[in-house]
Amino acid sequence: MLTKNNSISPIHTFKKQERLKSRKLIDQSFTNGKGFSFYPIKVIYLFTGLKDNVPVQATVSVSSRNFKKAVDRNRIKRQLREVYRLQKAELMQNVRIGGLQVALFFIYTGKELPL
Repeated sequence: MLTKNNSISPIHTFKKQERLKSRKLIDQSFTNGKGFSFYPIKVIYLFTGLKDNVPVQATVSVSSRNFKKAVDRNRIKRQLREVYRLQKAELMQNVRIGGLQVALFFIYTGKELPL
């Protein structure tokens, strides 16, 4: 969403501190986290204490087994991050109300390129 001066509103950003990069936290998400699948995306989440003062940290993954070309994987990841960026405001609001912090891991499980 653009504001008066043609910049992106702060709600619709995906800042560095909102990106899940901690290998330790990613491993914990896979071992202790819960998940659900809504084809073609699988979501793994873990309620935890994050180092940064943000309610949600997220990351995106696409299998190189299903998409051999890095161009295709990068395109899918870019599209998933964009969808998350535009839809995250409601999630962040609900997590803040609950006083929680969440680590999210999105995995694209489809075998065909999205439109």
